[in-house]
Amino acid sequence: MAGPFLTTFPRRRRVLTFALFSLLVWALLPIESFNPPRKLLLGITKEVVGKSKSDILQFIDPLIGTVNGGHVFPGATLPYGMAKPVADTNNWGEAAAGFVSDDSLITGFSQFHDSGTGGNPSMGNFPLFAHPGCPEDDFTKCHYVAAERAIPRINDSATARPGYFAIGLSNSVYAEMTSTAHTNLFRFSFSPEVEVPDAYPASGSKEAPQMVPNSPLILVDLIDLGNSRSGGDIEVNATTGRMKGGGSFRPSFGHGSYKAYFCADFRGAEIRRTGTFSRSDASDNVQALGDTYGNARIPQGSAGTWIQFAQAPNNKILARVGLSFISASQACQNAEREIGDFDFSGVVAASEVAWQEKLSVIKADHTGLNTDLLKTFWSGLYRTMILPQDYTGENPLWQSDEPYYDSFYCIWDSFRAQHPLLTIIDPETQTNMVRALIDIYKHEGKLPDCRMSFSKGYTQGGSNADVVLADALIKNLTRGIDWSLGYEAVVSDAEEEPSDWSVSGRGGIDSWHKLGYIPVDDDDRKGTGPLSRSISRTVEYAYDDFVIALMARELGHKGDEAKYLERSHNWRNLWNPEYDDHYRDRATGAIQGSAFHGFLQPRFTNGTFSEQTARLCSPVYEQHVCYFDTHHSTYEGSPWLYSFYVPQDMASLVNLMGGAEDFVKRLDYFHSSGIMYMGNEPNFLTTFQFHYASRPGRSAYWVHQYIPSLFNSTVGGIPGNDDCAMGAFSAFAFMGFFPVAGQDVYLLTPPLFREVSIKTPDGKGRATLRNVNFDPEYTNIYIQSAKLNGETYTKNWITHDFFVKGGVLEFVLGPKESSWGAQKEDLPPSLSQGAI
Repeated sequence: MAGPFLTTFPRRRRVLTFALFSLLVWALLPIESFNPPRKLLLGITKEVVGKSKSDILQFIDPLIGTVNGGHVFPGATLPYGMAKPVADTNNWGEAAAGFVSDDSLITGFSQFHDSGTGGNPSMGNFPLFAHPGCPEDDFTKCHYVAAERAIPRINDSATARPGYFAIGLSNSVYAEMTSTAHTNLFRFSFSPEVEVPDAYPASGSKEAPQMVPNSPLILVDLIDLGNSRSGGDIEVNATTGRMKGGGSFRPSFGHGSYKAYFCADFRGAEIRRTGTFSRSDASDNVQALGDTYGNARIPQGSAGTWIQFAQAPNNKILARVGLSFISASQACQNAEREIGDFDFSGVVAASEVAWQEKLSVIKADHTGLNTDLLKTFWSGLYRTMILPQDYTGENPLWQSDEPYYDSFYCIWDSFRAQHPLLTIIDPETQTNMVRALIDIYKHEGKLPDCRMSFSKGYTQGGSNADVVLADALIKNLTRGIDWSLGYEAVVSDAEEEPSDWSVSGRGGIDSWHKLGYIPVDDDDRKGTGPLSRSISRTVEYAYDDFVIALMARELGHKGDEAKYLERSHNWRNLWNPEYDDHYRDRATGAIQGSAFHGFLQPRFTNGTFSEQTARLCSPVYEQHVCYFDTHHSTYEGSPWLYSFYVPQDMASLVNLMGGAEDFVKRLDYFHSSGIMYMGNEPNFLTTFQFHYASRPGRSAYWVHQYIPSLFNSTVGGIPGNDDCAMGAFSAFAFMGFFPVAGQDVYLLTPPLFREVSIKTPDGKGRATLRNVNFDPEYTNIYIQSAKLNGETYTKNWITHDFFVKGGVLEFVLGPKESSWGAQKEDLPPSLSQGAI
């Protein structure tokens, strides 16, 4: 009866009408007959979509950063968990983590994801999809191919919180999901009616939506987000409904391949029939696909198994999906061990407890702060514990008693803020990550700069795992770490060029040792890799060698210490004091620029400089030409940016730029002119480098320019790919200090709270940062004076010892900059000053 009426509407309007009609029906139904949609619409339950009982978790919004390139994973996960379910969308340009907060279509609910990454979509293996029924009760008329089954979501129905994700679909299905370490649990809710609207005609079809018998069909597709699968096997047991299988896939930003496996069980309704599908062809005669079962090799694209149920007695069907990188059998064992009872609410509650325990090391006085700021802080902190992922016990590449973490994606992004943050708030996990990195070196010969899905990811600059190891050693992370082997690993980076340095180690080693820089015309015959990024590789190699020198000092290798300290000066070899800031505007032909001169400039092997504007690869001049395949001299940033990257000797850089006053003018100009792009991590430290020129107040000023303008609680509330680093930046800024990664240095600014404290590693004390004269309108943002444990404190930086032993650092604030932290003896250490 609905058909003739609706045929008078355009197709898109008919779909929306059916969706609205379904929602209205759900809202009017008795609670017991169809709980989840009613709960979604009326908000009457705390179990599923209400606020968490935790004071902290209520301020975490996993949907922040799910548009505009943030690529944040908003689904269910434990801290560093392997199992990560979420709804995947067909917005391929934005769906690196599966879900996007826009109006793109939902293609399924897959099992593995990364978070915050750039490049191609990552993982997204083995999506489930739930049909409420099939037209004419004919399973061959359901849609199986990802592009054909894609369906609109119900607007604003996506709900996310730690350990839980849910969304309503226009085909009258409501999907909820949660997870343990290696297993996902889905709860699909269906209409109680005998017939339900099938609200999605095939893509491009002019057919009207039609009513279908309420007989849910759930499929598992062997596909991944990048459609990279090759081969694979899958089967369904017609009696029990158990599905299991796997395939081989490619990583999203690197070389190689990986194998993944799943094991799915269902509960809640009687099985009517089962079968397989290959692309759009479905069969109930064939119950298995792939070489293992004597069938032809499964073609690329959508292929898998399906199970159709009778109408569920309570309108809900649970799907438990165990996961493994070892075998389908281990995936089944993981599922049975972790979620034996299919207790959805219990799994959600356990996940909340896990997140509460991780985040409770931090206490913040929320007085006066609005909800948006609190969500920005706590959500950013939450995102720092999504990646890397703990794959311990799931490593198919080698046997080891060491922890194994994956999705270091990429260390070039994370070494600057995320890993130093975890050293403070979760030192046990950071220790395990360091052990994992060293174990990777032991078995593969090099530390990674990027790693995902058991594969070598592309190196973006220096050998930045060196900085992660140095930071851990200097801050006394020792439990179970083989520091002798760790030191061997970083020395290997400095001295031995691998055959393929595009995925590990350094390239141009001979030039680095002989010339003291990476020339723009480097003739590297030892290995292969992109012969570009001469500036960014030079400054990063110099800093990598500096932190190796610090490790050598800690471990008693005096000769090495001197050698690597000498190499850490090599950044100077690209400094051209005559290099000016002028360029020709390509639109008008006019000469543009500023009066600043003296920058890092690419250099040829013969010592002459190569011409290039200092603004290249910035938002004001050809920003998007400096990614991995660039032929230019910098990576994801301009020579303007990289000219500030000398954290080992900022005193020398300040002098080269004309002294403290001119340095401040130049750094202010960098932040105000449009050259700076906070969406890439090398820009983080520049926010706080005013400290080195006796102006810590300017650092505080710029913190408030970026929070909340660039870091906020909207779905677009981060300025670039999250990389789990954007959340670390905002967390540090809120707490009032920022690390110089690889050194025992934290640069101090006033916290954005009245008071914040962090539990010490032994659990017996707290490191507290407190503001006097704090005002939530942020008029008083400048430190006038400070006391550490009651004693006057004038340095504008502090060491890690404060966070280990605990204490109280108290700031008196005012509305204008003061002389606090401005004396020479109060500045952070620099190599040329003999302070490091």
